[in-house]
Amino acid sequence: MQDITPQFVDKYYKRLQKTPAASSSRRKASTEYVASGAIEKIFKLLRCAFKQAVKWELIGKNPFEYFDLPKRKYAKREIWDADIIKTALDNCEDTKLYIALNLAFACSLRMGEILGLTWDNIHISDDDLSRDDAYVYIDKELERASRRSIETLEKKGIYFIFPTLYPNTTTQIVLKKPKTDSSIRKVWLPKTVAYILRKHKEAQEELKNSLGDEYLDYNLVIAQINGRPCEGRIILKELHKLREKTGLPEVVFHSLRHSSTTYKLKLNHGDIKATQGDTGHAEIDMITKVYAHILDEDRKINAQKFEAAFYSNPDLRNVKPPKEKPEPDLAEMIEQLKNSPELAQALAAIIQGQK
Repeated sequence: MQDITPQFVDKYYKRLQKTPAASSSRRKASTEYVASGAIEKIFKLLRCAFKQAVKWELIGKNPFEYFDLPKRKYAKREIWDADIIKTALDNCEDTKLYIALNLAFACSLRMGEILGLTWDNIHISDDDLSRDDAYVYIDKELERASRRSIETLEKKGIYFIFPTLYPNTTTQIVLKKPKTDSSIRKVWLPKTVAYILRKHKEAQEELKNSLGDEYLDYNLVIAQINGRPCEGRIILKELHKLREKTGLPEVVFHSLRHSSTTYKLKLNHGDIKATQGDTGHAEIDMITKVYAHILDEDRKINAQKFEAAFYSNPDLRNVKPPKEKPEPDLAEMIEQLKNSPELAQALAAIIQGQK
């Protein structure tokens, strides 16, 4: 570890830029070399690891601490707008996907946060609704993790491990703490979404009663028909079916979270802080970088409002700036003096007087 110096880190970064991107049997690499986003994640991980090494006094300083990665350009994301999302909801026949779509768009939740929601974190009582105070509390997420990682970390940050169906699997589904503290948050619900969740809970209770002991009750908001956790691949499969049926644009599920953020920024006229509270982004810069085009639209609206408030009342649109007085032309002045002996005499007298 002592051999890893800032100079070594710089060389390592340049080597990563020339390293071919890896493909797998399930996913083909989208870039020729390791993407800048992947390099950023690698450096964040190494910076964190070496920070811990400094705490343990294994090394004197963190060689990754002062290395500045080049700023990444965020491309404008392809998303569904509000009209497309309405069409998707109107045509959605799968209950799990329907609930997930509403929570992703209305509450800006990630897939893991949606699938990790439990009913004790859903506040939709009559009293909550009467006070317009219905909300969800996000403090965990659902994820499939390797058994080796779970054992190595000694179950740190893991609240619950779901029993496996097959004994020889190398992974397990877990409920875990979110990646950052800012992801633990309270998100208020639109009333319609609150009523949708109430109806969903009633249907889920009826299913529990009909299945009896065969229903595995983990208190999950979105669960399979037998109560077991619903993984993201199940939601994605249903989303693919919905897109095929309706001919909607092809986007990833995570884009719904970006649709939500975009829609909220338009509604609240660029209130970044309020939007960040819903999305759970660790850094406010993340919103300003990714959604800069929305903020620019609001700045354009400011100019339009300024026009309506100031320049249109009274109507100043036909007012023109004062014309500048033209500089006198020397040849023209000489010609005037030739044609006017009186003017020439007056000018000569003025000059003689000044002398």
